[in-house]
Amino acid sequence: MSRKRPRGAGPFPRPVTLTPSAPVAGEKRLAPNSKPDPADLYAALDLGTNSCRMLIAQPKGNQLHVVDSFSKSVQLGHGLEASGRLSRSSMARAVGALKICQKKLGQHDVKRMRLVATEACRRATNAGEFISVVKRETGLALEIIQPEEEARLAVVSCAPLVSTRTEQLLVVDIGGGSTELVWIDLSRVPPLERPRAIMRLHHGFDHEDTVFPRAKVVDWISIPLGVATLKDMYDDVRDDSARFALMSWYFEEQLAEFSPYVDAADQSLEGFQIIGTSGTVTTVAASHLGLKRYDRNKVDGLRMTSDQIDTVISGYLALGPEGRRRDPRIGRDRQTLIMSGAAILQALLRAWPTDRLSVADRGLREGLLYAQMSSDGVLEDGPF
Repeated sequence: MSRKRPRGAGPFPRPVTLTPSAPVAGEKRLAPNSKPDPADLYAALDLGTNSCRMLIAQPKGNQLHVVDSFSKSVQLGHGLEASGRLSRSSMARAVGALKICQKKLGQHDVKRMRLVATEACRRATNAGEFISVVKRETGLALEIIQPEEEARLAVVSCAPLVSTRTEQLLVVDIGGGSTELVWIDLSRVPPLERPRAIMRLHHGFDHEDTVFPRAKVVDWISIPLGVATLKDMYDDVRDDSARFALMSWYFEEQLAEFSPYVDAADQSLEGFQIIGTSGTVTTVAASHLGLKRYDRNKVDGLRMTSDQIDTVISGYLALGPEGRRRDPRIGRDRQTLIMSGAAILQALLRAWPTDRLSVADRGLREGLLYAQMSSDGVLEDGPF
């Protein structure tokens, strides 16, 4: 098998452009001369390959306070791998969820927002038609963002979890249709400034900052494989263990063009931290903790060893499909996708062996909120 960077993976650096089939429907903003009020509410909506999720929040010090949230599995990318198009039933499910989001935005009178779609809409040949349907049916203007921005915002969301002792950082965001990896060198940034330096990346991976210490992005990649697309590729393999092994092997093959794969995979790095942000990582953490009812406060920021992660994944395999369906720690929405996500996670830990993985219950939505608030100057400067 040729070990090339997959199409759409996006080497660094790369100019970001949108195609005619992915129209930008700008943010809802106030008049140019109006100053942001720290009491204003902000919203971020992420329409992914599998889920529709939204947060409404208010700036609070250097953090954000969540006022309302919404999450629903819509399986927008169901059948996309085979047809290249969003199906009518998938679009209908997504529009139904977006109507609920529209009502929440109206109830809270949100004026600052970003509403984005990711890999499924990037790949679908009828994405433009879908965006028009959403606008007509809900009044919401969805924006299709490119892989670089998706990766950047996932990194920004994890800034509060970056240790001041971290010199080399790998952020991994396992989505429904794609997986983003970003390797960042923080060795030249003063320790207390490292989380703040990550936050400043919302300007761009190649943004030159002449005033503040700068985090250096060594490389980033967006692999067009996520929990939904990888599962669909191997749906015809009946043996559970064989399917898992094939998925994990295939994903590791896609890492070959990511430069730190060669430079760092065989080294023991000082001050190395991996942060994993996704439903897969948080589900594995909840299973490790034995949570029958999910608790974000116990999961977000948890550090797990490679052995603990392997134990959870081995337990999933031992349960088999029927056992996983009945396991309350996994949940009905996640049980069909957990093994493809676990295969990705295990491949990453083979490539970069580490004693600890930091679990982040945060991602694109939080990154969108932090970026908006930071740009508006409503977040207080200071240590996280």
